[in-house]
Amino acid sequence: MVSQKVVVQNGAGVHLRPAAMLCEEAQKYKAEIRFQSNGKEGNAKSVLSLLGCGVKNGYEIEFFCEGEDEEEALKAIVGMVQDDFGKHKE
Repeated sequence: MVSQKVVVQNGAGVHLRPAAMLCEEAQKYKAEIRFQSNGKEGNAKSVLSLLGCGVKNGYEIEFFCEGEDEEEALKAIVGMVQDDFGKHKE
C-alpha cells in the first residue's frame, strides 16, 4: 500500500466536476483507491463518496492505493489534485 497527502487548491473545493474527474481517473486502475479528509474517509471510485466528505479549498486529503498498479494510481490521482483538476494544462 502507498499513500500521499495533498492540499486541495481549487477555490470551490471538490465539487461535482472535480469529484467526477477524480472518480473517472481512479476507475482506470485496478488498485483500491481510498481517501481521508475532513475527518471522513471514502472510496475515490465513488462520486458520492467524494462529494460526501465536503472537501474545501485548503483542506488536506490523503489518498491510499493498494493493488497491482498502486504506484501509478497514486501518482495520477495526486497529480490531478496538484494540477487543480486540469486547470494548469496547456
